[in-house]
Amino acid sequence: MSEFLGSRISLISKSDIRYAGTLHEINSDESTVSLENVRSFGTEGRRGRPEEEISPSDQVYEYIVFRGSDVKDLRIEEHPGIKETKPPAMPDDPAIVGVSTAHRIEIPS
Repeated sequence: MSEFLGSRISLISKSDIRYAGTLHEINSDESTVSLENVRSFGTEGRRGRPEEEISPSDQVYEYIVFRGSDVKDLRIEEHPGIKETKPPAMPDDPAIVGVSTAHRIEIPS
């Protein structure tokens, strides 16, 4: 499950409240799901009766831990961006005659 860490997640609790945040951890030992930078979108009409609906909130919570047994639905909305690690650019230095990277020698022109 670690490949999903950092993904943007939409989670609906058994109370029919939807939360969206960044997946921080899934702890199978404690049966919890942890999200960072979380917003509550309320029940969004899932309860069926206007007087039972819960409104969305503009507040962003830094970190929320959810009990796994109380999670009704969990969806990956956006995977984390693949971070490409590029070696630092070689400075344009006349003192450098050659550079070796991954067993390849480059001679600056």
